This record gives sequence, structure tokens and C-alpha cells, in this order.
Amino acid sequence: MNRTTLSLIAGATALAAVTGFAAVSAPDPEAAGQRTGAAATLPVERTGLLCPRPSTSDLAETTYTSFTPVTEGADDKGTAVLRSAAQQTAPDEDAEGEDEKDGEDASGDEESEKDEKGDKDAAKDDKGGKPVLQLEEPGKPVAAEADGADAPALVGTADGRFASGWTAQQTTEVTAGTGRGLQGVACSAADTQFWFPGASTADSRTDYIHLTNPDDSAAVVDIELYGKDGELETTVGEGITVKPRSAEPVLLSTLTAAKQTDVTVHVVVRSGRVGAAVQALDDETGGDWLPASADPSGRLVLPGIPEDAKAVRLVAFTPGDADVDLKVRLAAPSGLITPAGNETLHLKGGMTGAFDLGELTRGEAGSLVLTAPDGSVPVVAAVRVLRGEEGKQESAFIPAARPIETRATALDNTAKGTTLSVTAPEGGAEIEVTASAGTKGGTPQTKTYSIKPGTTQDVEAPVPAGLKGSYALTVETRSGGPVYASRTLAATEGGVPYFTVQPLPDDRGMVAVPDASEDLSVLQR
Repeated sequence: MNRTTLSLIAGATALAAVTGFAAVSAPDPEAAGQRTGAAATLPVERTGLLCPRPSTSDLAETTYTSFTPVTEGADDKGTAVLRSAAQQTAPDEDAEGEDEKDGEDASGDEESEKDEKGDKDAAKDDKGGKPVLQLEEPGKPVAAEADGADAPALVGTADGRFASGWTAQQTTEVTAGTGRGLQGVACSAADTQFWFPGASTADSRTDYIHLTNPDDSAAVVDIELYGKDGELETTVGEGITVKPRSAEPVLLSTLTAAKQTDVTVHVVVRSGRVGAAVQALDDETGGDWLPASADPSGRLVLPGIPEDAKAVRLVAFTPGDADVDLKVRLAAPSGLITPAGNETLHLKGGMTGAFDLGELTRGEAGSLVLTAPDGSVPVVAAVRVLRGEEGKQESAFIPAARPIETRATALDNTAKGTTLSVTAPEGGAEIEVTASAGTKGGTPQTKTYSIKPGTTQDVEAPVPAGLKGSYALTVETRSGGPVYASRTLAATEGGVPYFTVQPLPDDRGMVAVPDASEDLSVLQR
């Protein structure tokens, strides 16, 4: 495949069944290093991820990647399997069968040579529920490839030693047509509500909201659209049924007659749960995935705007009727600064606001920090970033991100073209970054970095010694914080600077479990 590929982590796990699922056993005080009567922090033992259908283009080349970091205290058994949504079977089927034999590829074909053709076959040969991708051991990523429009949406489960911090990613290169460029997205947990500021129903854009249902019963979803003057009238946005174990792409421009450049999409699940992501494709400036913004908040951080960004467009939305004047600051390598002419931005309640911030970073790493007065008005936000000269530009999106509380991972990295950007907008922090073994060989490497308060740094991330294939980058917070991070993958094709950016949310691979003497009915995360 003639490209460089990177990926972000989003293995969000939670105990609440409505937001994915995770499970833990009753804690062993000695194994957990905790005294009796105290809460123990233990690895989760089961979790799930969903990956949207990558592309409808026959020119698409997609890489799926899966990885779990080594976690102290995790079970010594388990599986992590991604299957086509339409062909999903029981989570532990094939777990100890022929799919794990030495010399077989991720699809279970016997005696595969694991060459390029074999890898591509792995992503297609999933009839009967055979895995598209299956991990063999923690600490070592695996990858499979698929060409054209046949790559499926995936549903995955991980348990035992693979559950804590499990991450999956898909990265697609499209060489021509609407949306050409790199399109990357981390597979995510199912949930019941999502916000996507930065979508569009304009004629130059082809934006889809991809809904993936992992369960055995149908999900019912409402899609609300908000433009510059408030909520848009929609024709079929209510009561959309997503069949069991299936994926449903919905073209946003078919939901409303309004043609608007900047739209906020609100997805609300009436029954069941889904995974959701917006695929935003442009006729002239390529395209990328737009992940969901962090939950509405009076303080937002949008990490890792590329240093060579030619244009940055902020799209923000506040639910409800209250207006807000957002304070705008840029966390640069030297500290927090206020962009000239954009000190505050007025956002009307219930209306999508868009603001052109120009060449915001001016050759240096940067992250946007947005603050409402007293944090009293909740906001969602994302930026659309352009790189390259006019006529040869490519676009990507960075939504408001959640902080890395303990650990996060970005997948499918390569020795060249990877940028890891880290910001600590409130206080300094020390982080540890580990490069895993490669998918085809290499020795892990680890480095430690100090991030100064109020700054953003593009760190020189480690690369596995003797790297073959792609690798994972795991970021762990050792002290200080909060810390936010993103990973950019960049490559040049035909003079066009292809790139994709993904924020790194915490992998939520650990959970506090009360001692048996405590009331387990209040356990939640």
C-alpha cells in the first residue's frame, strides 16, 4: 500500500451497560496491592468496540489495526476479536481454535505467508463470523488490509488479558475523487448520545453519519441538525431504525432541504445503543472522519493543531437558549497566548457558530483552549484544519477531547510521518511514551517527557528498535496534568499533503472496585 498510516486510540470502556460494557471480578486484596476495606483499582475484564464502514470508493485502501498494552494484574487468558458487523458470532467462538495456529493470518486461512495479498484477504474473508482481526498477545499490534468499497463495519469484543486498554483503528487512503486523502478514525464504544459540530449539508460536501448497532435487538435513533439560525427542519431524522448487528450510513443532506456550510449534529438513541461517527467528504479539500466532541462543558481543549496549518475554522454550539462569550487561548510551546483579533467569540444559544482563525499556529505546535465565563454555559466544539497550498489542500478535524487520566494509545504508526502532540493547559505534567513492538517485528522503546504548564509540545516519540510494519504509541500520565494529546499521520501524494488527526482519549482500562464489605449497588464509572 503506497501510503503512511496512523491511528488513534479510542477504546473507551465503562461499567454502565449503556455506554459499552466492561466487567471486573471481585478484588483479591493481595493481588491488587490493597488492604481489606479499601477500593481496589483493577483491570477491566471485558469491553467492546465498533468501527464504521471505511469507504464507498473503489479506490479506497483500508488498514485495520488492533492492540492491547501489557497491563499489570490482568488475567492470563482472553481474546480480542473484530468481526464484520453482519457476520458477528459469539465472542469466544474460534477463540482457542484454528484461528490462532502458528502460520495462519487474521482470517484463519491455513498456512498463510502473511504477505500483502494475504493481509487484504484477511479483512474480506469473514464469512461465517470468522475474525477480520484477532490479537495474539498483549503488547504486539496486529493489522489487516482491505481494498475498495468491500471493507465492512466491524463489531469487536475483548476479554481477559486483552480487555484493559484494548484499542482498534482504521485508516483509509483514497487517491482520487470526493474525499481523497487519508481518513482515520479510532473504533469506539457504543453509547446513547453524540455531538458532532463541524458537519455540513453544503453542495460541496458529502457528509454521512455512520450508525453501528452491536446488539441483537434493533436500535432507534433520532438525528437533530442545528445550523446558524437554530434547529433545521428535518424530514426523516426521527425514529431511524438500525437493525441488529448492522451498520447504517445516513447522508445528512437527505435529512433536510437546508444547505448550510456549518452544522452541528446531535444523535440521540431512543432505545438500544450505537456507535456513531461522521464521515465528512469535500469535493476540493479531501476529507476525514469527524469523531464526537467531548460532552458539553464550560471548558474545552482541542489538542494538536498541526504547526503548518494554513487555515483553522472553529465550529461551536451551545445547547439551550443562553448566549456565551467564549474566551479563546492557544496553548503554544512557550505557553498560553491569546490570538490577536479572536480574544473572545460570541456564540448564540441553540445556534451553530463558525469562526475563521486563519493560520493560527504560525509554524508552532498548538492546541485551542476555550472557556465560558465561570464555566457556566456548556459548549461542544471542533476545528477543521487545512494543510497545503490552494488547489492541493487536504482537510482534517479535531474535536474537543477528553483528558488522558491514566493511559491512552494511538495505533498504526510508522517511523516517518507520525507526530505526537501533547498539551497540559492547566499544570505541568510528566508523561511516559512507549512504542510497542511492530506488527512484523521490532523491540519496544520507552521515553519520558516533561510538559510545561500551559504549553503544547510535539514530542519526538520513540520508535521500536528494528521496526518492521506499524506500531502502537501508548501515553501514560506519571504526574501532574490534566494532559491532552493527539496523533497526526502525514504523507504526501501527488503534491497533496495527506493527513489525519485523532485525539487520544483515556483508554479507561482500569476501574475502582469497592471491597466486598462496601455497597456494590453504587458501583459505577
